[in-house]
Amino acid sequence: MDIEDLQTFVAVADAGGVSAAGRRLGVSKSIVSRRLFRIEAELGVQLLARTTRGAALTEAGITFRDYAARASAEIDTARETILPTGDLRGRLRVAMPLSFGPTHFAPVLAEMAHQHPQLQIHTSYSDRFVDLIAEGFDCAIRVGYLQDSNLIAKRIGPIYGKLVASPDYIKTRGSPQTPDELVTHQALMQGTEAWQFMDGDKIVTVQPQGRFKADNATALAAAAVAGLGIAWLPDCITYDYVTSGALVPIMTRYPPPSAGAYVIRPPGQHPARKVRVLTEMLIKSFELNPHLWGLGR
Repeated sequence: MDIEDLQTFVAVADAGGVSAAGRRLGVSKSIVSRRLFRIEAELGVQLLARTTRGAALTEAGITFRDYAARASAEIDTARETILPTGDLRGRLRVAMPLSFGPTHFAPVLAEMAHQHPQLQIHTSYSDRFVDLIAEGFDCAIRVGYLQDSNLIAKRIGPIYGKLVASPDYIKTRGSPQTPDELVTHQALMQGTEAWQFMDGDKIVTVQPQGRFKADNATALAAAAVAGLGIAWLPDCITYDYVTSGALVPIMTRYPPPSAGAYVIRPPGQHPARKVRVLTEMLIKSFELNPHLWGLGR
């Protein structure tokens, strides 16, 4: 049984359809269909029931999917073991934040592609919450405070942030001095998140309110510069604005607790070597380029 057929079946099962699996694997829909036909013909059972909405696993497909996934993972591990030291092949699918992924993380991926010419790297940039398992990503880069999850996280570096506002906003509305005063101000937020601040060793949580929301930190910075409100943003987003005077740090006596940048991967016994290599390169990027991340400024 061909390993590509097994991997294709797992992709279709997880993606819920032939077209979605083809996009995930980077092959045409017809190739996916041929591979499925071969594996079903060899097994002599129907693994997938085709529907107008995609494909649903049959009872046999549900049972076989777990075996196929484990076999594919074992083959991938074996291939990595016998490859020359440092050589990576196959495909790496990564989800990264849009806010500063293209400027801060993309150069690391470009260097990885340069060092490993036989490795295919497919990256999706979005600030939405990506379902790694359902969408078939090997890993994701996430920034902020991690929520409880069955995913496995590796911290690659710290992320510091601050509250900022434009001089015009401060002139018109004033500057809050304590977390309690934030409720009387317009907050620029991604959604309905809470803001946390350090009061000595104690963490104070505030539920800010505001009429302007965006799922992108760069857009929130632009709104803050325009005087629409107060924003909590990472230093690597606000540094140039603060340096130029377009934004002013406020409520500095109550700094937000440091967040982090993490490589997130689906649960499993061992991470793929390509994920380990990317993680090591990202950690090195934080160590060698602290100013890029707003560290040590």
